[in-house]
Amino acid sequence: MSSDHKIDLERYKLIVETVFDANNPTIMGSQATHLLVSAMEVKGASIFVVNPGTESLEILATKGLSIGYVNKGPILVDKSIKLLPNLKPVIITDTKGSDRLQYPEKAEKEGIRSIVSLPVNLQGKIIGALRIYHSEPWEVSKIELSYLSLLTLNIGMALRYFRLSAVVQCTKDTLDELHPIWL
Repeated sequence: MSSDHKIDLERYKLIVETVFDANNPTIMGSQATHLLVSAMEVKGASIFVVNPGTESLEILATKGLSIGYVNKGPILVDKSIKLLPNLKPVIITDTKGSDRLQYPEKAEKEGIRSIVSLPVNLQGKIIGALRIYHSEPWEVSKIELSYLSLLTLNIGMALRYFRLSAVVQCTKDTLDELHPIWL
């Protein structure tokens, strides 16, 4: 493998193991973004979930970005880096002059020069996004894109697991409360 790839099989494996070892979505997101930033040597990474009520992306976890940038304003699904309905990644190789950013002046002030935005989907429905931010222009290789795309599938499965686990726990708690009544 070429040394200019920011992610390889070993790094990918480490991140995926972390995703599946977490016991809640916040811990999963935090650990995954930390590992992505350190393993890929990029400026930052964020994992978002879609709020269907407001049609915005809400931050689940982020690493490497300033508080000012993170709190720049709502990230609207239809105005931000638009996730394509065909579930393809959006790659902004160089943010200078790009018309695809919702807050271009904030990205420039933050020192972000390239962004890779990948949809997190569940059974074909976009439920979130993974974004990788770099401080210099970045030509993402096919290998890097493949690993990142696989990672978003794993994040989607983990988010589904956390949701189902919460429902099962809630059902169990309700049944435990009802059980004595029926005795």
